[in-house]
Amino acid sequence: MVGAAPLVVFALAAPAAAHVSVQQTAASVTTVSAGRIGATSAALLGLLGAVIGGLALARPASRFGTGNGPLGATVAQTAGLIAMAIGGLVVATADGGLGTGNGLGGAIVALMVGLIAVVLGRVALIRSRRTAAPRRPLARP
Repeated sequence: MVGAAPLVVFALAAPAAAHVSVQQTAASVTTVSAGRIGATSAALLGLLGAVIGGLALARPASRFGTGNGPLGATVAQTAGLIAMAIGGLVVATADGGLGTGNGLGGAIVALMVGLIAVVLGRVALIRSRRTAAPRRPLARP
């Protein structure tokens, strides 16, 4: 019975010791991880969508404006949705919190900028449909 006690202690201590040896440290500033790459690319894609959505609203006669159909609005919404999907994936798979090098901060920014791009694209799409609808003259009695 006395010989079994150390065996039980070592058996219970082994998983705890293994856990301590596998803990990750925070990544340095220059380390480029997969989470950082994904979050940065998603944030840039969302920013691109927000800029295109803003151009579609501000300049209706331009290439991405509402005068040229729903092209700018569709591009802005698509870019925003992709940015939000990638940002959500990085947030869901990040191992640590902010500042650990997993791209969590960039993913949160990508979610916000992607949402802005989707909203701007939706408003531009509504405007393009409103301006494209034919106006009927009022019937005179």
